[in-house]
Amino acid sequence: MGFGDAVRSCFDKFLTFSGRARRSEYWWFVLFTIVGGIIASLIDHALFGSVVLETADSIEIIQNSVVGGIFSLITLFPSLSVMVRRLHDTGRSGWWFWINLVPLVGWLIFLWFMLKAGDHDQNAYGPDPIAD
Repeated sequence: MGFGDAVRSCFDKFLTFSGRARRSEYWWFVLFTIVGGIIASLIDHALFGSVVLETADSIEIIQNSVVGGIFSLITLFPSLSVMVRRLHDTGRSGWWFWINLVPLVGWLIFLWFMLKAGDHDQNAYGPDPIAD
């Protein structure tokens, strides 16, 4: 699955939390959200700049993020649904997402789940998406 197909698939299935997702679908969408977030941040900076707040004992720089916030809202549900379907591909429930809350090692375990090859053949969440 290529970049365009993966992004299109994630937006087409933005509320589909059942079934399975290939590694390529998940990681291409992750790349899309990272690059899109960077571009949105650059647009925000060009349009709105930064606000510098000076108080008696500190200086704060606040970055306006209108475009970035809109981009984040648009990609929230597609990101969650592809993540759940990717966990399903490895034979795990979407509830395994919460392992990220385990200090120090939780995100490493989650990353391993996302990098791991999916189950071959059918599992409890559906047929192998690579066989499609």
